[in-house]
Amino acid sequence: METKIRKAERTCTNEGQINNFLQEAQTAFLGLVDHSMPYVIPLNFVFKDGIFYIHGANEGRKITILHTNSNACITISEHYGTIADPIPANTDTAYMSVIANGIIEVVTNLDEATAAMQVMLDKYVPAYYQAPLSKAHVEKYQSSLGSKTIVLKLKPITMTAKAHHDNGQMKFYPGRSIQQDI
Repeated sequence: METKIRKAERTCTNEGQINNFLQEAQTAFLGLVDHSMPYVIPLNFVFKDGIFYIHGANEGRKITILHTNSNACITISEHYGTIADPIPANTDTAYMSVIANGIIEVVTNLDEATAAMQVMLDKYVPAYYQAPLSKAHVEKYQSSLGSKTIVLKLKPITMTAKAHHDNGQMKFYPGRSIQQDI
């Protein structure tokens, strides 16, 4: 099911721009359906070969929900500032966002899980580790709370992106007033 983007002029279809955004963005919000109620959690993520990867404990509410309903939505959004305008209704936000829908699956292939976790380490702590992540570490890793780590993936069935950029001249900053803009 494809939904129409309301502000179609802000649709972003440039794959390079979308991929760069997904490489740089820090937080994904994973939306799940817990019976009839939404459940959304912020997570670290990577986007590799057209697939979103996340990781976490192999137990808890997220895993319980996924046992009954693996439909999911991932939303990534970055705010780049407020765009001032002398007309209040025209004040806006500079941003980029991606929304992807699909089915969450557990990554059972150890090579794939290790590769995804390596990309995650490269993203969040670049050049920190001197050696690549070992498969044995991924296979045996347990969190500080004692639960085993699980790697999950979502291959998008649908994915949309929107962007609104500021030209730099109207970006709001503390101290800016309407007198500067009229």
